[in-house]
Amino acid sequence: MENVRGAMPIIRALRPRDPADPHRAATPLELLTDLCFVVAIAQAAAEFHHYISDHHEMQGLIGFMMAFFAIFLTWLNFTWFASAYDNDDVIYRLLTILQILGSLVLAAGIPGLFEGNLVLGVTGYVIMRIALVAQWLRAAYHDPERRQTCIRYALGIVVVQVCWIAWLPITAAAPVLVTPLFVLLGIMELAVPLFAERTGGTPWHPHHIAERYGLFFIIVLGETVLSTTLAIQGALKDDQLWTSSVLIVVGSGILIVFSAWWLYFSRSAGDVLSSVDRAHQAAAFMFGWGHYFILAAAAAVGAGLAARVDFWSGSEHHGSALVTGLAVTVPVAVLLIMLWALHLRRHDSSPRTWAPFLAAVVLILASTATPVPELITGIVLAVLVAVEIRVARLV
Repeated sequence: MENVRGAMPIIRALRPRDPADPHRAATPLELLTDLCFVVAIAQAAAEFHHYISDHHEMQGLIGFMMAFFAIFLTWLNFTWFASAYDNDDVIYRLLTILQILGSLVLAAGIPGLFEGNLVLGVTGYVIMRIALVAQWLRAAYHDPERRQTCIRYALGIVVVQVCWIAWLPITAAAPVLVTPLFVLLGIMELAVPLFAERTGGTPWHPHHIAERYGLFFIIVLGETVLSTTLAIQGALKDDQLWTSSVLIVVGSGILIVFSAWWLYFSRSAGDVLSSVDRAHQAAAFMFGWGHYFILAAAAAVGAGLAARVDFWSGSEHHGSALVTGLAVTVPVAVLLIMLWALHLRRHDSSPRTWAPFLAAVVLILASTATPVPELITGIVLAVLVAVEIRVARLV
């Protein structure tokens, strides 16, 4: 049903894209999807912030990691599918909008997820996965060469979704099983691509994937800025005074965000993915899945900085100096470790690259014991940026 005048077709064959297309870039629909997914991330970070400030940090951490896993995995699956099969017809757009709707339902269910009320969150998650199954079945019909791979994806997703639905009554009867079963089902989700692509890999585009992850990282960093800003607004609304300590958190947050952005984009991730052997895609899987820790850590930094604002402003609800300090330093350390392991190591694995990152991680974690861990973290990151600029020029 092609329109000869160039209008968008209602139905177009969902054929594989060219993984070597030199002009492949993110589409407006993908950018809209990212913005809607980040609504759920903002909800997860806000809940984590409140749990830290209310001295329920472990419960908040578990809830945040579970919520972010659901958000990230559905974004990841959408992104890699789109890189291989996006045909931008009306049906594709409508199914993508259905995934966006699911992400908004999931976002609405995140506060309940932290409290153990899982129904709304699982409902949103299943909505997103149903839309993706429909896309895989379309791809199976139009791509005979990879039909078995596409069917395996659809079948694997359906089986795991049935397990998620069964998770609800099981955990309602035995709440102690929430986290163990979540981990088990999470492993099953990660096993679906391994199961599906044993019969053949999908034609994802390396530079398109790298751009998509980079753009999503930028949006998550924006959410980090938003979390800190809302915490400051809350402090002012409660007639709490600006103090030098709160100003230090603000300045430190700026240093942390811009340094993290600079380090992430200091070298090309597209070059890393271009070097992956298509017959053995373990490196691509690790790059894709490992970003869970990079992106979750970036979002958690926002919650940590917001908790530091609460601590310094004398808010009625604020965590301890140690816990709020850890809420900043640990996510930054995780981000640096995973950034080096997934990305920079594949450009240069020599000590001149890993030694500065290791030193930065040690100093940042040690700064937790100081009165201003956020400031020391920001300064260390800024120095690391300067070192990385110098080292990158030598490669």
